[in-house]
Amino acid sequence: MKSQYLFAMMCAWPLLVQADIYKAVDENGHVTYSSTPIKGGKKIILEPLPTMVPPGKPRSPADFPRVDGAKQKERDETRHKILQDELTAEEKLLEESRQSLNDASPEVFKGQDGKTYRNVAQYEEKIKLLTEQVELHQKNIEALKSELSKLK
Repeated sequence: MKSQYLFAMMCAWPLLVQADIYKAVDENGHVTYSSTPIKGGKKIILEPLPTMVPPGKPRSPADFPRVDGAKQKERDETRHKILQDELTAEEKLLEESRQSLNDASPEVFKGQDGKTYRNVAQYEEKIKLLTEQVELHQKNIEALKSELSKLK
């Protein structure tokens, strides 16, 4: 009996907490909302909130759209060509970066006393940037080779 009473209360709860809402705006433009009628206020009628539609049944492999073999082969060949072109370009950029790193020389200038000086800090910064470029191209090449190996 208690469980039936509890169930009835749970079903009636939304009806008990539902209240009318009133809105009033005074002469200074202040807005007041209330659950009881206000002098000069108007009752606000709220539309019910939209509910979420449950997601549909997930597709199973049998329902999944299929691509015919010739079309898939064409797509794979195109992807292979694109990746191969990118790999060739990255290898070229890697060689250029390595060459720039090898050709890097310290900044040399003459002081007021006529002696030759080197700007070591500027040289180290230059070497750091060139080294980062070489490492970036090496990582790109590894990633492209990995992708190409997955296609075979």
